[in-house]
Amino acid sequence: MIDKIVESAAAAVADIQDGASVMIGGFGTAGMPDQLIDALIDRGVGDLTIINNNAGNGETGVAALIKAGRVKKIICSFPRQSDSHHFDAAYRAGQIELELVPQGNLAARIQAAGAGLGAIFTPTGFGTLLAEGKETRTIDGVDYVLEYPIKADFALIKAQSGDRWGNLIYRKTARNFGPIMAMAATTTIAQVSHVVDLGAIDPEIVVTPGIFVQRVVQIASTTNHALAA
Repeated sequence: MIDKIVESAAAAVADIQDGASVMIGGFGTAGMPDQLIDALIDRGVGDLTIINNNAGNGETGVAALIKAGRVKKIICSFPRQSDSHHFDAAYRAGQIELELVPQGNLAARIQAAGAGLGAIFTPTGFGTLLAEGKETRTIDGVDYVLEYPIKADFALIKAQSGDRWGNLIYRKTARNFGPIMAMAATTTIAQVSHVVDLGAIDPEIVVTPGIFVQRVVQIASTTNHALAA
């Protein structure tokens, strides 16, 4: 019997090792798997490469990982904002490496990894510092830059509901990067607000099929939203 449910966030991240590459879902705090990140901090691993939309907000999530000194490199599209003080301090001290990727390119490169593509051509970044040292090509009169897929050892994502096979649905904008990250990682770990019976999610509305998910952990939502299935 296929059953991907694990008993705790700590158990879900127990095999993440020093030096791992980890995708973390979320657009700011929307859809961020807070409890999985906390469990990763408690695990004590370091030298991590983190792929995320931004470099953390305030004191929680990715910001807490950076504050704890666990992040060697971050790949993101939006590293600085009013409450990104932990990233700012680490970057200015030379304690963290940044790879800046325009948001559309970030999504496209993650999607390319999930689709098994070798590379993509994108117009974004052409003629800027972001294109320095990269192959360029003109196709149908448009200038493009060659970019390589972004994949990871692990993806930590958050969904609204999941079943024991790992089928997932999301709540509104909390969906953001979760579906494409699930496809681009070797091991995907999903934090869900509700674990539902197999068959309770209409197959027509499944967003992330269970084939892309290896572990599911139920962590009750702090808000009282109705089940979106």
